[in-house]
Amino acid sequence: MRRVIGAVVIGSVLAGGMISGVAGAQTPISGQTQMWAALTSGGAFKVIFTGAIGDHGTSEGATANGKPTKKQNPGYRLFILKKGTIFFNTQKIDAAESNNSTPPTTLNNTTCSATFVVTEPATAISGTKAYVGITGTLNVTISYAVALPLTKGKCNLNSNASSGAEIGLVTGTGTVSYG
Repeated sequence: MRRVIGAVVIGSVLAGGMISGVAGAQTPISGQTQMWAALTSGGAFKVIFTGAIGDHGTSEGATANGKPTKKQNPGYRLFILKKGTIFFNTQKIDAAESNNSTPPTTLNNTTCSATFVVTEPATAISGTKAYVGITGTLNVTISYAVALPLTKGKCNLNSNASSGAEIGLVTGTGTVSYG
């Protein structure tokens, strides 16, 4: 079923591209955009933008000057996409994610599972190539789900405890403009 839907969508996109011309596909448009990513260890992750930014690539932490850094939650992110780069101010979402005094969003002591969800804005500072002149703000949500270990028959909530399993997702929705 997915293959059939995928083939129909791809066929529609290709047919639309032939009718309207490929040149228009490269022109950035203003409007709603969405961001999707799965967090990985090390701070860099793969990302896909849909909507007004139809592109994909990687994201990594950056300094205030837009230079890549290995520092965890540095307050800025550089999105290195196929059509150019976008530099975002992520100070609010990084601070919320790094706040160790924030309790889990949900916690089940019986099953030793928890979620942690934070939502804050991230603002586009600048862009290169197709994204020159980009401005806008995305409402970014970072979500973690974790299965915690048992220690002496109790959930180990210590931040140094290694989890049995965890997953992190990043989504964002907002509006971007150019020029």
